[in-house]
Parts: sequence; C-alpha cells; structure tokens
Amino acid sequence: MTTLLAEHLTRLILPAAFLVLLSACSGRPGKTGESACCMPSESSRFSSGITNNVTGLKEILADTTGAMVLIPGGTFLMGAREKRFSRPDEFPQHKVKVDSFYMDIHPVTNAQFRQFVEATGYITTAEIAPDWEEISKGLPPGTPKPHDSLLVPASMVFSPPSEKVSLNDYLSWWNWVPGADWRHPEGPGSTIEGKDNYPVVHVSWYDASAYAAWAGKRLPTEAEWEYAARGGNDDFIYPWGNEPVSPERANYWQGEFPYRNAVDDGHPVASPAGLFPPNGFGLYDMAGNVWQWTADWYHHDYYQSFKKGAIAGNPQGPQTSHDPMEPGIMKKTIRGGSFLCNDSYCAGYRASSRMKSTPDTGTMHIGFRCVKDI
Repeated sequence: MTTLLAEHLTRLILPAAFLVLLSACSGRPGKTGESACCMPSESSRFSSGITNNVTGLKEILADTTGAMVLIPGGTFLMGAREKRFSRPDEFPQHKVKVDSFYMDIHPVTNAQFRQFVEATGYITTAEIAPDWEEISKGLPPGTPKPHDSLLVPASMVFSPPSEKVSLNDYLSWWNWVPGADWRHPEGPGSTIEGKDNYPVVHVSWYDASAYAAWAGKRLPTEAEWEYAARGGNDDFIYPWGNEPVSPERANYWQGEFPYRNAVDDGHPVASPAGLFPPNGFGLYDMAGNVWQWTADWYHHDYYQSFKKGAIAGNPQGPQTSHDPMEPGIMKKTIRGGSFLCNDSYCAGYRASSRMKSTPDTGTMHIGFRCVKDI
C-alpha cells in the first residue's frame, strides 16, 4: 500500500471522531489551537496469584475466570479538581451517588476474549471489511469512494517515526494496517502468542458490549468508572493519589512523543494486565496501558446539565452525543489513558480525564473492562 493510498483511506474511510482521537496527542491539554488529549462472592480470588516481578513491582497474574472486585456504593464529586491538565468537558464538579457494583479486577485480557470468540464465533469490527455505503452516510456529500483494495479488514496501528515530527500530523505515527486485529495487534506477522494476560485491543464499543453481554456483565457508566478509579478518595487526581505519574505507577509514554520512547517502565506498547500496583479498591490498570470503553454517550457539556448542589443518582449519561470538534458524529466515552499518554501532551491517566470515539472504532490502545450489578 502506498503512503498516498493509506492517507486517502485514513482521511476518507475512518470515522471522523477516530481521527480526532488519533490526533489527540498533538498538543498539551488546554492550550489554544491544540488538541484536547492524547487521543471493566469471588473475593477469594483477589488475593491469589500475587508475585513480585523482576523490577520489584507487585503483579497479579491476569485472571481468566473474570474475577471482580466489590465497589461499595457512595457519593463523590465527579469532575476535575485541578486545572493544570484538565479540559472544559471535565467541569463543573458535581455530586454523584452510585450504588454498589462489581468491577473486573483488570481489563479484559486476550485469554478472556478468546474464550468468548471460541464460544460464540464472534467476529470483531476490525475483522470485517468496511461497508462504503454505511461509511459514506457520515461523510460530506460527494466524497469519492476509495479503491476497493483499501476497503478490507484493517485497524489502526501505532508506528513511531524515526525522527521528530509535527505533532499536528497524526499520520506520521498512525497507520491503517490491513490484517491488524485483536489476534494481530501490530498487523500481519504479529501475534498474541504468549500474551494471554495482556489487555485485548482493536476492539470496538460494539465488540466490548457483545463480550459483556455474553459474560453476564455490562460496560460501566462514566460515573461508575470514575468513582472506581478514585479508589475511595475524592481528593485523588490519579488512581494512586496526587503524586506525579512515574514508571512505577503506570504504563505511559516516557520520552518525547512520538519518536523517542525511553521505555523506563519496560513496555513500549501495552503491558500485562495487573502489572502495576492497584488502587484503593484493588483495581488494576485504571490509569495508562489501554483506554477503556464506557457505556455512556459523549457530550462535551454534559456536566453542565447537573443541578448545582443536588446529588445525581446513578447517572446513565446523556441521551445523545455531541462533540463540537466533530458535530453530528456520535461518540462513546473512553477513560483511563493509554501507553501513549504523557504529561507533556496528554494526561489521560487522571481519574477525571474524558476522551471519546465512535463506537465502531478500534485501535491498538483501546480495551475495556466490565461491571456487574449486585
């Protein structure tokens, strides 16, 4: 595939909202003219499988049976507390009450997702050729159809350039790769062999929802996700507290994005689920590693709809979606950040950080975890 054809496909086929996500690492949050962000009674299982890895960090061997943590219900202040990295859609803070629920101890892994696929024969979005008739409905009238050779099963793969590039040119580090999917996270020739305990990626919101339904679970609401991420402490900026991010706390980008990754945390891309210390609720990977789908539609001023001083009970998200950056494109909210986030351009690993993407989008840095009602 030529560079020209790849660019044509990226610009014309991929959902516009996905392009926002891809270009989201183009600037520090909050600066004018720059991008907003770098764009899931079994308690006996929770304490088992704890070991120390070679770096001395606590590691929980990824559970393939779907171990969950009980998140006790409560009331908390949802939204950003600090302004350094926060964006307008994180304000104002508002009181939210959530009922108790169970949450997956870590993101769904390759092994868990494989069980689902083998049991159901499910085919993910990335494994299905794009339907031009459907895609064209969301594009400007008259948009030319790409060559049929480009309308093939594929997904987006991060590929770092060899030198410093403009952070406004996301095509310098993202490639539309035919054959990239959850079994082949970096494209044909790559494999998840030996990576059963890594988070599954290249899954769309539809894929995540299908898995959750099969497992007798569901995707968390934004409120549930943020409440769980804070680990029982309203004052925490990050799942671990208020201390700055570090290689001992999460899988994120160290170095200069997107061409120089110092890999101080030992993982250039995704890391095994449960590798870094858990938060106050015993949840792993609530910051960094892979973004996580939520059930809610994304609306940029959703928080402004809450009555000041009132307590919102178990909010289910807005009824519709709106993003002023891409009007008319329906998006779901994702949370938690990924291995591509860094304070210099993205602080997605903050508990209040919100990002969004179309439900048919999948990349090598989006996964999910599930919740279950009591």
